[in-house]
Amino acid sequence: MKKPQNKAGTILALAVTMLVATAWSCASQPPPKTTPTPTVPPAQTPTPTPKPQKTRAESIPANAVKITPETDILPPIMHSGEFNKPIPLGSAINTAGAEDSAFVTPDGNTLYFFFTPDPSIPAEKQLTDGVTGIYVSQKQGGQWSNAQRVMLIENNEVALDGCVFVQGNEMWFCSARKGNLRGVDLWTARFNNGRWTDWKHAGKKLNVDYEVGEMHITADGNEMYFHSPRAGGKGGYDIWVTKKMNGEWQPPENVSSVNTPEAEGWPFITQDSNELWFLRNYKGSPAIFRSKKIGGKWGEPELIVSQFAAEPSLDNAGNLYFTHHYFKDGKMLEADIYLAPRK
Repeated sequence: MKKPQNKAGTILALAVTMLVATAWSCASQPPPKTTPTPTVPPAQTPTPTPKPQKTRAESIPANAVKITPETDILPPIMHSGEFNKPIPLGSAINTAGAEDSAFVTPDGNTLYFFFTPDPSIPAEKQLTDGVTGIYVSQKQGGQWSNAQRVMLIENNEVALDGCVFVQGNEMWFCSARKGNLRGVDLWTARFNNGRWTDWKHAGKKLNVDYEVGEMHITADGNEMYFHSPRAGGKGGYDIWVTKKMNGEWQPPENVSSVNTPEAEGWPFITQDSNELWFLRNYKGSPAIFRSKKIGGKWGEPELIVSQFAAEPSLDNAGNLYFTHHYFKDGKMLEADIYLAPRK
C-alpha cells in the first residue's frame, strides 16, 4: 500500500500485493516499527471501536466466488522441507474479498491484516467504503476469532490504513490521510485501555528523507529494515536498514547481499535477528525468500515459497504466515492469508 511512484513494475504481484492491490503495495513509499518489547502483552486484545457501516461479508460483491485450494489454478509452491504444506486460514480470517499484509505477533496469538471487499475497486473508493482497512483476530482455544476492524480515525475523518507492524504497545502502519507528506506515509499508534490511540505521523526523516516503505524493527528496537526505491540502490525496490543511535534513526545502509537489479521488499526479521525474510520475483510472480546471518553478514537468499506468495510473517514457533493472491488471466481475483506450519 505505498503509493506515490511505482518503481517495482517488474514484479506484478509486488505491485499487486495487498495494499498493493488496494493502494498499498504499489507506493514508492512503503511503510513501518519502534520500542523493543520481546513479548506481546496481554493488552493486545483491542476493543473494537466504532463498527464499520457494513460487515466484511456484507461488503463483498454478490457475484464473488470464494476460491479454495481445490479451485486455485496457481497455488503456492513450497520449496523448503522445514515447513508443512501451506493452507489458508479459516473463515474467521479469509473471505471472498482480499485479505492481505498479515502480521502475527511473536506469541502467535494475535493476527493483524488488511482487508478490502473487492481488489478491483480503486483506492479512492476504498477510502470511504466503511470496511476497507486493518483488522485483528485473536487465537482462542487454538482457533482464530472473527476479525474485528481496528479504527485509527475518529469523528468524520477518512483514511486508508494498512501494512501493520506491532511491537509491544506500539503500532506502525501505512496510511493515506490528511497530514501526509507523501501519498502514503508511515504513522504510529499506542495501545491504551484496550484501544489503539494517539496516532502520529512518523516524521519527515523516515517518510521523506529516507523514503521508508514497509518495514520491520528488530526485537531490540535498534534496527529498522525497510524497502525503498531511494537513490543508491541496485534497482527497483531494495532492502535497506537504518540503525538507531542516541534515539535517532541514522542514514540508511543498503543490504547489498540480498538486493539485485530487480525488486526486493516487504522485509521481516525474526526475533533473534538472524533471519531476514523478504519478497523477490521468481518465474513471473512474487515469492518469499530467506537470508540467514552468518558471521554477522547476510548470506545468499534461499527460495522458500513461490507462485504469488507475499509478505511473510513468523511467530516464535517458526510458523510462516503469508499472503497468497489468486490470479486468473492476469487479473487478481482475491487474496487469502495462508499458514505454513513449521515441522
